[in-house]
Amino acid sequence: VPAAWQRPYLNVFKHFRVEEWKRSAREGDVAALTDARLKGTVYRIRGSIPTGSYLQLPRTGTQSLGLAGRYLYLLFRPMPRKHFVVHLDVATEENQVVRISFSNLFKEFKSTATWLQFPFVCGAAKGSVYDRTAGTSRRDLVGAAPADVRWTCLVLDLHSILSLYLNRRYSHLKSVKLCSNLLVKNLCTSDLVFDPGVTFSEARQADLACRGVAPMPREMAFPVPKGEKWHDLYDYIRFPSEGSKLPYDSIQKSCSGPAAVSEDPVRQLPQPVTLTKAVRDRLSLIHQITSPKAVSAPW
Repeated sequence: VPAAWQRPYLNVFKHFRVEEWKRSAREGDVAALTDARLKGTVYRIRGSIPTGSYLQLPRTGTQSLGLAGRYLYLLFRPMPRKHFVVHLDVATEENQVVRISFSNLFKEFKSTATWLQFPFVCGAAKGSVYDRTAGTSRRDLVGAAPADVRWTCLVLDLHSILSLYLNRRYSHLKSVKLCSNLLVKNLCTSDLVFDPGVTFSEARQADLACRGVAPMPREMAFPVPKGEKWHDLYDYIRFPSEGSKLPYDSIQKSCSGPAAVSEDPVRQLPQPVTLTKAVRDRLSLIHQITSPKAVSAPW
């Protein structure tokens, strides 16, 4: 359970004062700029080699963020026609450190006892050429971000990831390393499921708090012009999710995600992770395929 100072959520960039670069580190081409769509400060991380440009929290490897929230929210946008890499170091209750990495450089899921690598599939704007022509094969999906890639709210269920893939119990988030090429607005940790498509009034009317679901905190929210809908402008990805086209071996927007379920925002809420027999069988197959392989970095 997160400490009181981490509840109900922790705005990571604000708490650790990223802009001062005292408790965080940057290397290469990392700059703060104002994003026209988000109407606020974002950090641009760019470079030809992922390890050459990055933003890292905390500043050194001997320190730990110590953030115990089950869900990590990453508000980011991959840079068009580029690749990016994100590394998360998490601690288990057995004090083992596991690295969770995701990137659109990775061609396939790989795992060892201490490292999970997930391909990340970048979505395109709804109705765009990229969106209409994207096939269902892995070759069509994985790769550089499309030209009209959208701002994304990625929700990682760290508890479920460690439990499903390594049979480990999650303790806390130790560090985050955001490598080129991407724009990032913020990071947030919480035990609550935040749904960006639900307003505060809708949440109160439906009494969503009793289900552990809440509207996105205002300081973490993407702006939505009057008359527009959040899910028409941005992508929401919750991982793990049963709706994936490539079951559990990649991180991508689900066709059966919140925007596709219903026009009723309350019906669009993400569902708790549940494992059917079919899903368990698929996970078992993934383990059989990947367990003998050693993890090799793509650079």
